Amino acid sequence: MTKPAQHWKVRPHGELSAIDDGILTVVGAIRMPLGSFPRRMTVVRLRDSRLIVWSAMALRETEMAKFEAFGRPAFLIVPNDHHRLDAKAWKERYPQMQVVAPEGARAKVEEVVPVDTSAPDFGDPNVQFVTVAGMHDREAALIVHASSGTTLVLNDVVGNIRNASGISGWLLGLAGFAGTSARIPRVVKLNLVYDANALRDQLLQWADVQSLKRILVSHGEPIETNPQQTLRDLAGSLA
Repeated sequence: MTKPAQHWKVRPHGELSAIDDGILTVVGAIRMPLGSFPRRMTVVRLRDSRLIVWSAMALRETEMAKFEAFGRPAFLIVPNDHHRLDAKAWKERYPQMQVVAPEGARAKVEEVVPVDTSAPDFGDPNVQFVTVAGMHDREAALIVHASSGTTLVLNDVVGNIRNASGISGWLLGLAGFAGTSARIPRVVKLNLVYDANALRDQLLQWADVQSLKRILVSHGEPIETNPQQTLRDLAGSLA
C-alpha cells in the first residue's frame, strides 16, 4: 500500500469535471512497481453549497480552483482504511472540514488524521452516508438523489477497470478490480466481506432504487448502463 502523504503531493490525474448536477469527479493514478492503479475522487454539493469530498486526491491548483468555486469544503470522507493517502493533506489545507470514516475503519484512519464522526449529519435529505452491510463496518457508500436521478457512490466493494493491459492489467484482473464487467474484487471478498448474505441484501436493496442512474466506483469506469441489473449480478456472484 502507498504510504499516506504528509503534505500536499500531486500525483497524475485528469480534470475535475461535472458528471451530474451537483457532482464533480476526477480520475488519477497511483504508481505501482509494475504499472499504475486508477483511482477516483468524487465531490458532492449539498443544498446549502457545502461540499462533500469522497476519497480525496491532492489536485493541481487549476483543479483546486474549480473545486473552491463549486462550494465550501465541509466533509472529508475516508471511505475505508485503504483510502487514507491524501486525507491528512486535505485536512491541513481545509482544517474546518469534518473527517468522516466508517466505524470499523476509524482506528486505521486515525493513524493518519483524526476522525470526527462515523454518522455525519449533512443537513440534506437527498444525500445519505451508508456503512455497507457485511463488511465489518469498514466500507462506506454515499447515495445522492437529484431530479435527474440517483447516483450511488461506492468505494472498493465494486471494481470496474476496463482498460487495464500489460502485467499491471493482469495483476488487477487477478485481484478482481479489472475485467470485462463490474465485479466484487477477490481481495475485497477475502479481506473485507465477512457476511456475504448481508452484503448481497445490501446490493439488492440498492438495485430496487428505481431512480438509480449511475454507480461511481473508486477504481474504474462509471456504471451507467442498467446499474440496477449490475447490482443484481453482483449480488448473484455472492451466492
